[in-house]
Amino acid sequence: MRRSRDRTQNPLGEYVLHMGAGFVAKERPHVLEALATLEPHLGRWDPPDISLEVSLQDRGRKEQRVTLRTTLPGLPPLVAVADDRDITRALHEAKHELIRQLERQKSAREPMHNRKLGHKTIRHPGTSSEGHRDVPAPQPEQHSQ
Repeated sequence: MRRSRDRTQNPLGEYVLHMGAGFVAKERPHVLEALATLEPHLGRWDPPDISLEVSLQDRGRKEQRVTLRTTLPGLPPLVAVADDRDITRALHEAKHELIRQLERQKSAREPMHNRKLGHKTIRHPGTSSEGHRDVPAPQPEQHSQ
């Protein structure tokens, strides 16, 4: 029961978001809601080991810049930046950029032997990624008369 109550207060679950320069305290619920879909992408790490910070530059100008920084164990720091007139749109763009970086880091660190085993390759359509050759079934002979 407590977990669901905490979820309504912090859409990021147990992860802590540090509000950097440019945002005011009353915007915190809106920022948390905009970044809530980051939680599944951060699930591989323990919440206390994660540093997540969001900041805003050039508030009220034509292009406002949202910067989302995260530090995760075993990875270099990731920084996602988005510029937009609308702060919410900039938050979503920065979030999607961070997710893209997380997925890229994940696939770069994934062992080659775990990647889509058994699928045919472009270079060798008759082989799977394990190196087994797909042999077509013999066809009945056609006799011409």
